[in-house]
Amino acid sequence: MTDDTTDGTTTGSPAGGSALRIAYSPCPNDTFVFHAWAHGLVPGAPPLDVTFADIDITNGMAERGEGDVLKVSYAVLPWVLDEYALLPCGGALGRGCGPLVLTREPGTDLAGRTVAVPSERSTAYLLFRLWAAAEVAGGVGEIVVMPFHEIMPAVRDGRVDAGLVIHEARFTYQNYGLHKLADMGEHWESTTGLPIPLGAIIAKRSLGKERLQSLADAARRSVRAAWDDPRASREYVLAHSQEMDPAVADQHIALYVNEFTADLGEDGYAAVRGLLGRAAAEGLVPALGEDALAF
Repeated sequence: MTDDTTDGTTTGSPAGGSALRIAYSPCPNDTFVFHAWAHGLVPGAPPLDVTFADIDITNGMAERGEGDVLKVSYAVLPWVLDEYALLPCGGALGRGCGPLVLTREPGTDLAGRTVAVPSERSTAYLLFRLWAAAEVAGGVGEIVVMPFHEIMPAVRDGRVDAGLVIHEARFTYQNYGLHKLADMGEHWESTTGLPIPLGAIIAKRSLGKERLQSLADAARRSVRAAWDDPRASREYVLAHSQEMDPAVADQHIALYVNEFTADLGEDGYAAVRGLLGRAAAEGLVPALGEDALAF
């Protein structure tokens, strides 16, 4: 669910047709998934007017109704599904890919401690709240929201006691001298048996069911085009990945772009309903209507 351009930088869209306003992160999984579509390489798909933005920004855009298509946290869905529909492809959901809680010292007790998170509406934070309720006696202390790429330096430098990290931090946190306190994905999978829902693709319901279906088809074909020719997106991916080591970018894509990206399927939808249903039962999010996840 981010970020050499956290303020929302816009790129041009392919010529021809009415461009859809789309916002997604500059993380390798998103640029890999949307490369073909954003560059006019998906026949018949509408051109895109692309904005790169941090997940906290896109979550806020969704709550304000800004943008035609957005990459957001699954955790924000209960607040936006009246206006937006969940597309069944293009997002990030899988196994072994959960957010991590990092600290400077191994085994740190988080009771009363300050924790940095990437967004209060993020799936990572929702998973963290479910984990902390079960594992941190007395509860954590202050929660500080910051762009995800600033979290590890903040933990390393002692500005916060712990950090909740996502994306490629799974592969790089040891470079900051940090320790993994807990894996939110491991906790989720071990307690539910379900895959981990992280980032969703949503589109305005006002576009109409037929067009929503065509957008889902375009996203799916863009994913498959990326898989068919990974080299085609290489320059685009690396240009937006914050000087990330190419090997880390490859690991990032391999972990977050999987069969659920092409189609959520029965297990994917079960994971989304499971997360939001469990969170609603704990009073953390509004309850979803029975058909809320449908077009």
